[in-house]
Amino acid sequence: MSQATPQGPGPGRVRVTGPRTRAIHSPGRFTVSRELDEHSEVGELFIRSLIRSQLRLALVVAGGFGAIVLGVLLVVVLLPGGYGVALWTVPLPWLLLGLGIYPVLLACAGLYNRAAARNERKFRDLVSESDG
Repeated sequence: MSQATPQGPGPGRVRVTGPRTRAIHSPGRFTVSRELDEHSEVGELFIRSLIRSQLRLALVVAGGFGAIVLGVLLVVVLLPGGYGVALWTVPLPWLLLGLGIYPVLLACAGLYNRAAARNERKFRDLVSESDG
């Protein structure tokens, strides 16, 4: 039986003195903006949440506006003698439905715009809060 003899000196001893300082440090946690950039499941969840809140807002405003228009229409139809009243030779129902609805429409649009901006500001604050 032959014994294997080492072919020379073995690998030298390695002395570990501390962590590498030149190594790239990866952050310990993911930030929301990074999640959004990488299209991860968490980022998609945040985006879906924003879209859901905007859709909910749009449906509430549209439903409210529809209810107001329907209410005005019912008042005009059910008002006894409403068709006989005229202002500047224009029947009152036409004025209500033709001119009276536009201020309501503008008010609904203004409320929607403010609430949508608030939703987006909350989302932006959430993203910037988790990044810093």
